Amino acid sequence: MNRYIYIILYILLSVSSAFALDLDWEASTTVNAGTGPFAPSLIMANRAGFITQSKGIYQRAGIFHKLDPDRRFSYSFGIDAYVQATSPVDYQKWNSDESQFEEISRRPCTFTLQQLYGEIKYRCLYLSLGMKEHERTFLENPLSSGDLTVSNNARPIPQLRVGFYDYVNIPFTQGWVQIIGDIAYGKFTDTKWNEDHYNYYNNFLTTDVWFHYKRLYLKSNPNQRLVVTVGMQHASQFNGIFKTYRKGECIKTYEPSHFFKSFFDVFIQTQYNKSEIGGESLNFIGNHLGSWDAKFEYRLMNDDKVCFYVMKPWEDGTGIGWQNGFDGVWGISYKSAGNAIIKGAVLEYLDFTNQAGPFLHEPSQDIPSNPTGSDDYYNNFMYNGWTNYGMGIGSPVLKSTIYNTDGYLGYLDNAVRGFHLGIDGRVGNIDLRMLLSWKESKGTHHLPRAKKLQSTSMMIEGKYSFPKAEGLSLKTQVGFDAGDLYPGCFGALLSLSYKGNFITKRSGK
Repeated sequence: MNRYIYIILYILLSVSSAFALDLDWEASTTVNAGTGPFAPSLIMANRAGFITQSKGIYQRAGIFHKLDPDRRFSYSFGIDAYVQATSPVDYQKWNSDESQFEEISRRPCTFTLQQLYGEIKYRCLYLSLGMKEHERTFLENPLSSGDLTVSNNARPIPQLRVGFYDYVNIPFTQGWVQIIGDIAYGKFTDTKWNEDHYNYYNNFLTTDVWFHYKRLYLKSNPNQRLVVTVGMQHASQFNGIFKTYRKGECIKTYEPSHFFKSFFDVFIQTQYNKSEIGGESLNFIGNHLGSWDAKFEYRLMNDDKVCFYVMKPWEDGTGIGWQNGFDGVWGISYKSAGNAIIKGAVLEYLDFTNQAGPFLHEPSQDIPSNPTGSDDYYNNFMYNGWTNYGMGIGSPVLKSTIYNTDGYLGYLDNAVRGFHLGIDGRVGNIDLRMLLSWKESKGTHHLPRAKKLQSTSMMIEGKYSFPKAEGLSLKTQVGFDAGDLYPGCFGALLSLSYKGNFITKRSGK
């Protein structure tokens, strides 16, 4: 199995040998085992879809050339892949010949190309093309539950992205206001995964979907003790082939006739369009979601930092207008500037139970009686859940569709309330991290549960760095899910990794 990775790495090294390049490389071997069909949720969360099954062995390797932020012109590229052998999970699928459901075993592909990208930067602007694990989230904190709109929870989506490489000063503000933003278009590659995991009995299946994302943040002077960051994210699914099934039969197929125009429509949302789908024609082309984000960071006299932040989700105009009550992530974090045993801590309150209510009467200029509300976070009436390969693109707090072994591709539990705690520290050569979450689900507003489901999840991680072998580290994790929201499980992970650097010599020199 390893030959696939070796072939890719050999090609990359052969190409780079024509230039003098500073390259970073990584290689790791990971083994995990546990009870239940899936790994514990906090071992799965925010690792770009790398670990999902309860048992597996993974061999991973990658080579990267990094951007130099201090140079006017710089470029980067990377390739990252792994092979895996994992335990299967049984999903239900309708057998039309036998007129009954059957259990189909599914497991991730043996070979996965996780990252393949190239980037260029000129002054403050950058352009990125390819698949790259998302690092530019609003909360760049490994202790957080995750970004609401686009986190690092799911596998990367191939995309073209342009924008500001980092925060830059807005002219005439004398450095008191900075701005960052970017725009992306991409294409989901999980069509085969959705086709393999869908039950083909009821609801719908949408394939060959496109992706759009943009964000804009403003930040006050970062050299002051109090730094304020505010802004918004917007993401959408659009285009694709939409099929509706009833009792095992496909009763409707729709492929948009406005394919190229939709790239503009999802950027500047236009209501009341010419879509042949009734709900889409009254609302907007595509499935839209996002969040209002705000962060207040204060630097103490000893340079420790305390931060309060909030992320408010939205699915339509009601959410944008903050008509969804207390919904969102409300957090406070601490980060030590010194060599304290406790390096950082995060405490978050999570609430997604309002969702603009089941119904809002919001008259507009065009429609005297315009019912809105019932936002149904991460769900849509014609697009699969906000996931990639079954893992939530946004916050993993809401239970991803990979858990739906009945073959349903939407979220079943998004009316959730809970708490999340994260703590990390260092003792000698050992880095420690602990995550603890409790949450309670009412189901969804459209499919409420008769009884609330609860879960308590925990993950403890220890990473030992070998002092006499720079770049070599051994990491272990143990975790569990208790309660009835997730399949109860206990699991452990062990990973040996090595990171290095080398400079290639130009051919013929």
